[in-house]
Amino acid sequence: MINHKDKVLITGGSGMLGKAFKEYLPDAIYVSSKQCDLRKREQVDQLFNEYKPEYVFHLASRVGGVLANMQNLGAFYFDNITMNTNVLDAARVSGVTKLLSCLSTCIYPDDVEYPLTEKQIHNGPPHSSNYTYAYTKRMLDIQSKAYRQQYGCNFISMSPNNLFGEHDNFDLQGSHVIPAIIRKIYEAKHFGNEVVLWGDGTPMREFTYVKDICRIAIFLMEKYDDPEPINVGTTGEHTIFEIVEKVSHFLDYNGEVSWDITKPNGQFRKPSCNSKLVSLGWNEKDYTSFDLALKSTCDWFTNNYPNLRGIK
Repeated sequence: MINHKDKVLITGGSGMLGKAFKEYLPDAIYVSSKQCDLRKREQVDQLFNEYKPEYVFHLASRVGGVLANMQNLGAFYFDNITMNTNVLDAARVSGVTKLLSCLSTCIYPDDVEYPLTEKQIHNGPPHSSNYTYAYTKRMLDIQSKAYRQQYGCNFISMSPNNLFGEHDNFDLQGSHVIPAIIRKIYEAKHFGNEVVLWGDGTPMREFTYVKDICRIAIFLMEKYDDPEPINVGTTGEHTIFEIVEKVSHFLDYNGEVSWDITKPNGQFRKPSCNSKLVSLGWNEKDYTSFDLALKSTCDWFTNNYPNLRGIK
C-alpha cells in the first residue's frame, strides 16, 4: 500500500494524467518537461539521484491526435523512445522498488480480432496513422520485460484506451478527438466559428475518464506484478458522431456541424477487453459514467476558457 511516507515520482507531471494524479497522491514528486528534459540522460540521472524514489509512475510521452501523429512521425519516435529508455534505465540503476509505465491501446495491431486482449500486442503492425508512437510504446513493454529478466526489476505496464478529462490539451493542431470537439463547439456557440470535423463521424472509440485511470494505476501498483501489460480502459464504445451530439447538448449548442470526408477517419474501431483487470478485483461499476465524466469535462472547459492548455 502506497502511503504518504513513500517516495513516489511521477513523470509527465504537467500533463492531463499527471495533474489528475495530484488529487490522489498529493505528496508525490511531479516532474514536468520544464523541470527535467527526459530525453537527456544526465538530467534524468540527476533527477533520480536527487529524489531517490521508491515508486515511479512513468506517464510522460509526446502524444497527439491523428494530425499531430501524421505530421511528426520521426519526432514522436525519437522523443518517446529516448525518454522511455532513459527513465527505465535510471530507475534500474537507482534501484526503485516498482515502476509502472503507461502504454496505450494504439499499440495493438491494425488487423486483429476483437476485443483486444493483452496477448495480441505484438501480432502485427499497428495502424499506419500513428505507427511510430505505437512502436515506441511496444518497445517500452519490451524494455520492461528485458529488465525484469536480466536485472530483476519489478516493472509493469498498463494500456488505457482514449483518455479524456480536465487539463487535456485543447490545441486543435495536436489534440485528441474529445478536446477538439469540445473546443470547436464552444467557440462556435460563443464566437460563431464554423464546426468542421475530420472524417464522417462513424469511427467508434472507447473513452476512459482520466481520474479513473489514476485510481487504476494506484490499484495496479499495489496489486499487480505480472510482466505482461494489462488493459485498463472501459469497454463501452461511442461513435464520434455520438460524442458531437453529447458535447453539443452539454454546451447548449444547436448550430450546424459539417464533416470533411476528404480527411482520414483513423482506425475504425479497437474495442478492448479488460477482464484481466476485473479478475484482480476492479469492478466495472468503479468507472465513472461516460456522460457524467464528459459533462464534468465540458463544465471545467467552460469555467476555465481561455486559460487552458493549447489555447493560451
